[in-house]
Amino acid sequence: MRILICSATPFEIAPLLNHLSENFTAVSDFHFKKGELEVLVLVTGVGSTFTALRLGNLLGRERFELAVNAGIAGAFNRDLKMGEVVNVISERFADLGVEEADGKFTDVHELDLISSNEPPFQNGELLNLSAAEFDFLPKCKGLTVNKVHGFLPNIEAIQNKYPADAESMEGAAFFLACLLANLPFLEVRAISNHVEPRNREAWDLPLAIENLNEVLINLVNSFLG
Repeated sequence: MRILICSATPFEIAPLLNHLSENFTAVSDFHFKKGELEVLVLVTGVGSTFTALRLGNLLGRERFELAVNAGIAGAFNRDLKMGEVVNVISERFADLGVEEADGKFTDVHELDLISSNEPPFQNGELLNLSAAEFDFLPKCKGLTVNKVHGFLPNIEAIQNKYPADAESMEGAAFFLACLLANLPFLEVRAISNHVEPRNREAWDLPLAIENLNEVLINLVNSFLG
């Protein structure tokens, strides 16, 4: 069994890396093995561009049975608690398009630059149809942005246009790469903050990272024979 774990930054998955270093044999940097299980870790860098480039490059030469995108996320849905870990089952590029003269946003599907149903898109969304196999976490809908939201009118506008539970900067690129590669995948995110007028003092990164890595370690260990 070969598993790929992708994260935008090393600090988001530092406890997992420590666990792998202490309990698995290091084949090389970010490549670990224990019995029949191999785990490769890819730190992509922040955002869709870096994620698509580095993940596409790796998937062009390596084969895996499962890919996992792991990181923190902001929650639009106030029912999601700080530190809660979720399974993101759908993604959408939420800022790929044009800003109109009246300030409204028109996406690439509405512009007919990419058909909303051009595979693997379905009505403009990217769906993880295999997510039902991973029923141990709450499921939610994600948006992927290049600029995280921190201005109330823009938060309200994006939620009116694309109702969703959480936002990240990499999820849709990860979905797209895995769907095109026919690779089973899972996006696991821990809520570090609510999407609101920007207030870093209200974030809880330590709790989100702790809870995220507890799930990741349990997930990896579940594949050990």
